[in-house]
Amino acid sequence: MPRKSPVKHHRFPTDIILCAMRWYLRYPSSYRDVVDPLEACGTAIDRSTVFLWVQ
Repeated sequence: MPRKSPVKHHRFPTDIILCAMRWYLRYPSSYRDVVDPLEACGTAIDRSTVFLWVQ
């Protein structure tokens, strides 16, 4: 049986979610530090959204 995606039914693409989670978990940073580079690339994400993804 194929595995279900843990990020299915989210507003953002899986690549964006995984990238934000990777940055937060890999480097000692705040949620704002994760959101700023994504906004520079044109993806508008709130800090609380990244918090929910990490949880």
